[in-house]
Amino acid sequence: MTPPPARSTQQRIQDTVHRLENDVDAWIASADPSTGTPYLVPLSFHWDGAAVIVATPPASVTGRNLSSSGRARVGVGTTRDVVLIEGVVTDITPADEIAPEAGDIFAERSGFDPRVLSTPYAYYRIEARRIQAWREVNELDGRELMRGGRWVG
Repeated sequence: MTPPPARSTQQRIQDTVHRLENDVDAWIASADPSTGTPYLVPLSFHWDGAAVIVATPPASVTGRNLSSSGRARVGVGTTRDVVLIEGVVTDITPADEIAPEAGDIFAERSGFDPRVLSTPYAYYRIEARRIQAWREVNELDGRELMRGGRWVG
């Protein structure tokens, strides 16, 4: 099977932004900074235009890793239409301290409202520093769409 022609950089950026604005679930990879032990978990997210916002209990493995390392990798999409984000945690806000409008946006977007749960949650803002996206092998060249937090092209 011959893949469709590779998309231009601008088309890939447009498609990537569309996916980030419309998808709801992502794989969040973090690691324990003292041992390097990786951890991967699916979480709902909201894209604010520069960062992925997720919610998880601060006491969870993911919450502890994000707090202590300040870094994450995020995977959105399928293996044949993937967006990979390398990011830094720029803000951690306990669910009971989140601005009402920010909490409402997250809840509406994800269908999940951590503010109403008995387990304490926090919102983690993972700012994109590098984004890659591709569909088929013919898009591996040029897959880097963001470097240093700035879109290429």
